[in-house]
Amino acid sequence: MPVPERRFTEAEVAAIIDRATKWKEPGREPVPSGAGLTLDQLQEIGRDIGIAPNVIAGAADVVKDGGTTVIWRFLGLPMRVERNVKLRRHFSEDEWEQVVADLREIFNAAGVLEEDGSLRQWSNGNLQVVLEANAITQLIRLRTFKANALVLIGAGLGICGAAGAALVATLFNKAAADTALVIILALMVATGATLVGVTSLILGPWARRRHEQMSEVAARVIALDRSQPPNNYGSATSTISP
Repeated sequence: MPVPERRFTEAEVAAIIDRATKWKEPGREPVPSGAGLTLDQLQEIGRDIGIAPNVIAGAADVVKDGGTTVIWRFLGLPMRVERNVKLRRHFSEDEWEQVVADLREIFNAAGVLEEDGSLRQWSNGNLQVVLEANAITQLIRLRTFKANALVLIGAGLGICGAAGAALVATLFNKAAADTALVIILALMVATGATLVGVTSLILGPWARRRHEQMSEVAARVIALDRSQPPNNYGSATSTISP
């Protein structure tokens, strides 16, 4: 019976790649430690592990111009997720429609389109994607805000605070202590804490999912942006201009 081929876990793959970048073959200069890597060096490493140079270049473009996801927190909990993607040129109307099609696919929502001068916006509830094009900058801004989570956490903390204060006062006032009232107040405290806890558990996966989706949008936008030379206005389709 043939022996099953060895499969490596994600942690092992990361360790292998890390070791490969530090490996020194005879006649080859080692990767400089702490000095970073050039694109040529990254592509050379990619060749060694079977990744095409154009794939490495595309990934480098996403890292360089695709921005980074910024997560704004309240009480340590993620409430707002944002990302800006730099463009090298103005997008045509057809290209903006392609971006919208990608947004609908990635976020699984039809959304609503709006125009205001040079601005183009696609939104779905609190999720907004805006194309800003003017004579100086061309950006696609992605942002979303978990508004209902802020309301739920505020309500939970309010219930905990009010019921907790009343419970403490009742317990200290033994002469007026009412067992039924104590039970009701304790249940209110537990309800408020549960509301905060459940909402907190939801926020982590929500923020990670939005980060993944925005990263996918950035990758597709960069690929579309690089499909033509910078500031190419010779396309047959109309260009969005300020």
